[in-house]
Amino acid sequence: MSEKPSCVTLGLLMRRFLLLSALVLALPASASAGLATLQVREVALGGERALSATGPARPFQLVGVHWLGRGRVEVRTRSDADRWSAWWTAREDEHEGPDAGSVEGRRAGAWRKSAPVWVGSAVAVQVRTSGRVTRARALTVRSPVSRVPFRLVASVGAPRIVARSAWQASESIVRAKPRYAEVLRMAHVHHTAGTNAYTQAQAPAIVRAIQTYHVKGNGWNDIGYNALVDRFGTVYEGRGGGIDRNVIGAHAGGFNTGSFGISVLGDFRTAAPPAAAIDAIVETLAWRLDLGHVDPLSTFNGISSGNERFGPGIPVFLRAISGHRDSSLTTCPGERLYSQLPALAKRVAALGLPKIYAPAATADEAGGTRLTAKLSSALPWSVVVLDASGVELGRGQGTGVRVDWTWLPQGPIAAGTRWRVQTRGATPAEGTFAATAPATTMALQLTGATASPATISPNGDGQADTTTIGFTLTANANVTVAVLDANRAAVAELEPRTWRRAGTRAVVFDGAGLPDGAYVVQVLARGTGGREATIDVPVTITRLLGRVALSAAALTPNGDGRGDQLSLTVPVSAAATLTVRILRDGRWVASPLAAASFEAGDQVVTWDGAKRLGKAGDGSYVAVVEALSADGITSARVELPFVLDGTAPTVRVVSAVPPRLRVSEAATLVVRANGARRLLRADGPATIRIPRIERLRTLVVLARDAAGNESTLRR
Repeated sequence: MSEKPSCVTLGLLMRRFLLLSALVLALPASASAGLATLQVREVALGGERALSATGPARPFQLVGVHWLGRGRVEVRTRSDADRWSAWWTAREDEHEGPDAGSVEGRRAGAWRKSAPVWVGSAVAVQVRTSGRVTRARALTVRSPVSRVPFRLVASVGAPRIVARSAWQASESIVRAKPRYAEVLRMAHVHHTAGTNAYTQAQAPAIVRAIQTYHVKGNGWNDIGYNALVDRFGTVYEGRGGGIDRNVIGAHAGGFNTGSFGISVLGDFRTAAPPAAAIDAIVETLAWRLDLGHVDPLSTFNGISSGNERFGPGIPVFLRAISGHRDSSLTTCPGERLYSQLPALAKRVAALGLPKIYAPAATADEAGGTRLTAKLSSALPWSVVVLDASGVELGRGQGTGVRVDWTWLPQGPIAAGTRWRVQTRGATPAEGTFAATAPATTMALQLTGATASPATISPNGDGQADTTTIGFTLTANANVTVAVLDANRAAVAELEPRTWRRAGTRAVVFDGAGLPDGAYVVQVLARGTGGREATIDVPVTITRLLGRVALSAAALTPNGDGRGDQLSLTVPVSAAATLTVRILRDGRWVASPLAAASFEAGDQVVTWDGAKRLGKAGDGSYVAVVEALSADGITSARVELPFVLDGTAPTVRVVSAVPPRLRVSEAATLVVRANGARRLLRADGPATIRIPRIERLRTLVVLARDAAGNESTLRR
């Protein structure tokens, strides 16, 4: 089937203050039934003459644009009823930016690519530009509604998921075999930013059109998401390779590896996501994260492989269920969906219990392997080691939330030896040991390398001045630890050549004398018989932030004029972008400062306890300050805990004889009873006796809690 159009109509629109160029496309009438097809047309910029459309028109359902330059592009479409839609601004695709090294990676100066927009049915499109746009292309996708009965993915324990074959994914256009991550660490939640007004029958056609646009339009290997959800709660299998496997997608640049991307069809910047879609996300993530043994409520520092917000090697604080905006410069998945993620994560964590989290097998000093995991609740557990034929080699057991058992093999570990962590009712966690040779020829390896923290600020302010480099040595060897700069040149030596026994080791790095930038701590081990092993640990040095200070340890937004605002003083040593977020139990609450640019100097940020809707409740919070240098190379992060307490203590009289008071919380009480003054202290909710008074006649009590909230009782 030819992809050429039968006719092209070009229009040029002039306005008084900007030049608008327009392209009108009319597509051929024939199409391959049930399959999505893409049409690409160049927009001719400039000129003064408008050509009229001629020839037959064929409808299309999805449209997008690609352009070069920083100018603005607007689009409108004409329906088969000969009515033009309103102009809408093309927004650059929020989901572009696969991991570095992928054939899908973005090149400098490449085309800017809009997110595709489902238009239902149209026969022509116009594109107009303003500002600097040197080239533009219009892309349209024809994706008729499929009437093929749905077939569901039948993975054990999985929710009902529509298979790729059912929504008629085009396997012939897939550009490369799927790539897989070793482990799953998190899920990214997205929205497609398209229309919310589609029918249930149109949803598979939208998914099919997105795949065609991602592959043929954007040049990606396959559809970017691992799964998609429509507004009716139907879940669609996304990128090929197995939805139950750790397929690396193209949905969150810099963080695709080890991330499961799930996207809701629609735009949720101002519209609330339907309850059916939220329920489908919960069911899918509860199943998928359980397969990967990921705690839905956990947090971690993810290392970026590079995107428009975080450069390569920069650690980023992420939740196990994050919105795309947490790791990229985007508004995805829209404010109305993003605000529901904390509650959604709680639902995911509560579904399908019990669960096993974060299983790991690490070498220990004694030459054994330590097997650890965490359970969702205190339960009896067991750890089993089996050889390749299923014969049991070792077993450990216990009861509690923590799984911790060490296996001591009697000799070299044979290929195919595996371990399993299990508890009744949970998905077992399994893994395979690396085979080992006899002690005389045992392979020399360096494993488990970490930097804690991964970013240091050696400015003497006591905040993250040093980092500890940890690693595990599998055999005795001479070890050298050096620091390399971005050009791989050695700039410091942390540990000269030293003989080390096999086991877990640690070295402290303080960054003294080194300028800000990205570095690698390289551990080199040399054993007998010419055996060598090396491992690199990325570390970032930044002095962007000085000592960040809180105005007080408590915020009391009760309107009494004392402590109603919390102030953070943020010293910045160079031009940077600052973000201040408020977290509670690791989950986002508010953003007093969102990605604002500042020059060097002290910046003051305040928060009065306000959220997007309402006020934050009493409790323990953390103020997270993040700074990104103007060149995007270095970043810094500081966490400062504080308490929000806007509730004054309450006091009531329990009895007059003997005189006793009931206090609602820990507080200091200034009591004047029968004219006598007493100073009392309650260490928590308690009933207190007023001493040396038999019968209460008159009473005035001033109660003050640790945050400074006050209340008065008179009787």
